[in-house]
Amino acid sequence: MNKKYYFLKLNPPRPNFIDDITNEERDIMHRHAAYWSTFADNGIAIVLGPVMDPKGAFGMAVVEVDTEEQLNEIISHDPANGLHQFEVFPMPRALYKQKR
Repeated sequence: MNKKYYFLKLNPPRPNFIDDITNEERDIMHRHAAYWSTFADNGIAIVLGPVMDPKGAFGMAVVEVDTEEQLNEIISHDPANGLHQFEVFPMPRALYKQKR
């Protein structure tokens, strides 16, 4: 089966989210990071992390999945889904060097 690649952009609820995050939001983001670390560990998330855009930070990931349904399932269970909004962009192909 051919793998499918996607670029994910995680848009925070406000531009200054990193500067004025509440304790409840911080807890959600800790659970979000732990959730995605499992996908990084098993190779589904190729790269992920915060992007410090001067116009407002956001999260990103490049993922490798078998189906779009698999990706939708991953996103639907993300603890930050709802607090943040996902944008999903298909990638026709991806070249990367796997860790050894």
